[in-house]
Amino acid sequence: MSDSHALEAEPLDAEALLEFAERIETLSPDIAAWVAPLFQECLRARLSEAQLLADAGSPPATASAARQDCDAELAQVALDVAEWLKTLWDVGYMGAGSFPAAPRSAFPRIELDDVFQSALFARIRQGKRPLPFPPPTRSCRPWHALIEDEEFAQHVEAELLYDAGGRPLGVQIEADTGWQFVDTDTTAGMIVQHRGRGPLFRLEVTPPDARLLRLPADHHQPIRLRERGGIRSFTLEWSLTGPTTSAVPLRAATWERAESEAAHWIATQHPALYGRVAFLRADDTVQ
Repeated sequence: MSDSHALEAEPLDAEALLEFAERIETLSPDIAAWVAPLFQECLRARLSEAQLLADAGSPPATASAARQDCDAELAQVALDVAEWLKTLWDVGYMGAGSFPAAPRSAFPRIELDDVFQSALFARIRQGKRPLPFPPPTRSCRPWHALIEDEEFAQHVEAELLYDAGGRPLGVQIEADTGWQFVDTDTTAGMIVQHRGRGPLFRLEVTPPDARLLRLPADHHQPIRLRERGGIRSFTLEWSLTGPTTSAVPLRAATWERAESEAAHWIATQHPALYGRVAFLRADDTVQ
């Protein structure tokens, strides 16, 4: 194909893009490792092009403007799908059906129902980040509220397993077998955590009822706001996992975004402490 013919070719439509995404799913992991990021970068370029056209010069005709809006929306959907599939590939859950599965396993066939039923895909479409680890499930569905609600307290279905001596061996909560005991000797109830990651909870069992309550943060770390040369920056001062304090730069312009970025960093780097750290605001710009 000549270069001139390639330049005159029509841009790929949404159906063609989805076909490419499906073909990427069938590639071997070593090839998909570089093809998938390249494909995502092409989608970002498509989205940027649509945004530039929308912002350039005088407004286009109504029909043309509507088409640009549609193209931008389709591009965003494609980016969200790419993020969804990347989470499934790297983390091992997609928020629908029989997952979690082992990360980087044989890529499963995804049906239309998986898209409509996926709590993770709905979460990504709302502009929220996927967790870097599978969350607890309730009736085989991702239970994000359990991880994100700092005041979570609900009645649950729990089944305790005991050894021959009557000591608790494990617990199944809302049909999820991933719960682990952290402490079973407290007078206020048993302390549990899901697969060693995320917040701690107190499980109160009084048969036939059970209640799950999230424990407050048991660690505090400062987020520091500094200003140099008119540039404001946020930094998390981390001292929980080493002999010295580490300064973690946060990409944020507000306190709320800084705390969100700090929480995501903890989830990625120290998942056992995610949801267990409260942040202290230290404003060095105040004279």
